Amino acid sequence: MELSLSPTSHRVPSTIPTLNFAKLSSTKATTSQPLFLGFSKHFNSIGLNHHSYRCCSNAVPKRPQRPSSIRACTGVGAAGSDRPLAERLLDLKDACWRFLRPHTIRGTALGSFALVARALIENTNLIKWSLLFKAFSGLFALICGNGYIVGINQIYDISIDKVNKPYLPIAAGDLSVQSAWFLVIFFAAAGLSIAGLNFGPFIFSLYTLGLFLGTIYSVPPLRMKRFPVAAFLIIATVRGFLLNFGVYYATRASLGLAFEWSSPVVFITTFVTFFALVIAITKDLPDVEGDRKYQISTFATKLGVRNIAFLGSGILLVNYIVSVLAAIYMPQAFRRWLLIPAHTIFAISLIYQARILEQANYTKVIYYIFCKKVIVATY
Repeated sequence: MELSLSPTSHRVPSTIPTLNFAKLSSTKATTSQPLFLGFSKHFNSIGLNHHSYRCCSNAVPKRPQRPSSIRACTGVGAAGSDRPLAERLLDLKDACWRFLRPHTIRGTALGSFALVARALIENTNLIKWSLLFKAFSGLFALICGNGYIVGINQIYDISIDKVNKPYLPIAAGDLSVQSAWFLVIFFAAAGLSIAGLNFGPFIFSLYTLGLFLGTIYSVPPLRMKRFPVAAFLIIATVRGFLLNFGVYYATRASLGLAFEWSSPVVFITTFVTFFALVIAITKDLPDVEGDRKYQISTFATKLGVRNIAFLGSGILLVNYIVSVLAAIYMPQAFRRWLLIPAHTIFAISLIYQARILEQANYTKVIYYIFCKKVIVATY
């Protein structure tokens, strides 16, 4: 669902395919492919997967190859079982962390913090230290919901991720499918329990709806990610409206207040919902190759990368312009001195990044950089 360029994702796969060094050394540099791409066919995107590697002067002996799905299931510790236990545990922790897609956790946490802070600023006289534990439990529930949604998507996208995102832990063979299922089941159970026990039936219903939408997005037979409109509506609903409305509602309920919209909260919810729309339509820019191979229909595969990049940039630019206008015409609700210069800078930066994307002729590396900046800018 989301793009990720995790700095900890540079790993060599736990099972390395057979490589004939003699053949490679005799190959003449007459091919049209860059040398790196030639090697990547043998190394399964070397440099994007497992930490450790072995150097040897002899060719690797040939051996029967297991199907890729079996290699993915063997997971952490399948190779290098003679390594120290502490080192293998660190690898497992790293794989689980990458499985959570850390950039999505940052977005969820920052978005939640903004809404909670807004509710508290409006009612400073009701702040109690006793609510701190409830706030942290709510944040943990949101992280669990986020982990479930991105996790279930990785489980059902292993083949696609081997093409589009080979650094993800299941696709790289760093986390077994069984372990991934254990994690997503734990996330769902923990999140639902926290929401039901601490925040009442309404928030529990919203939380359940979010998990349901995340499930039908990835899981057959529905697998709504195959349909561009349905996919972007699900993402915008979960990442935009449900998150912001649910957090603000739960915060006011914890303070003993009835739900009530305010101009800043309407602004925040609308702003982030439109950002979520942009994420939904631009997140597939780097994934065109794999999506076409496995017949996943996205806006990028249908309308072209250039058109979608311009559409996403246009929506973001309108979002920033409206934010500036809101500050100008509603000074009683917003801090002009902060909102106007901040969103003006964001708009100029967006135009600059879109220009870089155009000049780079939409190369795959630039897709990742552009989309990552879009996601970071969301929060």
